[in-house]
Amino acid sequence: MNEWIDRAIALGGYTALDRKYLEHVLRGKNPQEMLAWITPPPSVLNAYFAELYQKKGPQEAMDYLLEMSQAFELFQKDPSFEEVKPFIRLNLSGKAYGLALLDASGLGQIFAQVEEPVTPALLWELALIFPEHLLATYQGRIILRPYKAGEVQREEALSPLTDRLFLQDGTQKWVSYSQEDLIQELAKQEVETLLWYGSKERQLAVVIEEEAWNYNF
Repeated sequence: MNEWIDRAIALGGYTALDRKYLEHVLRGKNPQEMLAWITPPPSVLNAYFAELYQKKGPQEAMDYLLEMSQAFELFQKDPSFEEVKPFIRLNLSGKAYGLALLDASGLGQIFAQVEEPVTPALLWELALIFPEHLLATYQGRIILRPYKAGEVQREEALSPLTDRLFLQDGTQKWVSYSQEDLIQELAKQEVETLLWYGSKERQLAVVIEEEAWNYNF
């Protein structure tokens, strides 16, 4: 029981003054019941996430979500607004979306309250919120993953607005300040692997990897 109490005090919003109370209310409960009792409600999770995002930045907020997901078993493969487990709420152009992590690698999934077409514009809008991540559609799901670009070996200008970067690991990274121009240039190339969308410092990007990406849901 002490492990659960320590976790509640460290991350669940309780303080050391609550230890005796927790010992009382958790006594006789099984691990799943104790976990359900000490898990912070969605409102608390979202409030801390938003505060960290605004004061420290998106990466710190995502680190917090990962820590909480590990501590309170919030990883979920099929999240929904039924909210069986807490998730992060997002508002995009007045439409409600949710964010939940899939596993300890920081891989995440974004899902709509009301089903919407997934377009490059939507993925780039999400990428603006999470500039240290890439987004793609896979098996009808919006996947979000941490990303750190490799070293650029060669650069090629495809148009006055769009460049193609060849990275050391064989990845191509297409970058542009024009969404329309980048989409037009991509349409000229046959791509067999996923397109990963990103955005950082007002520059749009699409990352194309040599190897096919997959995940076992």
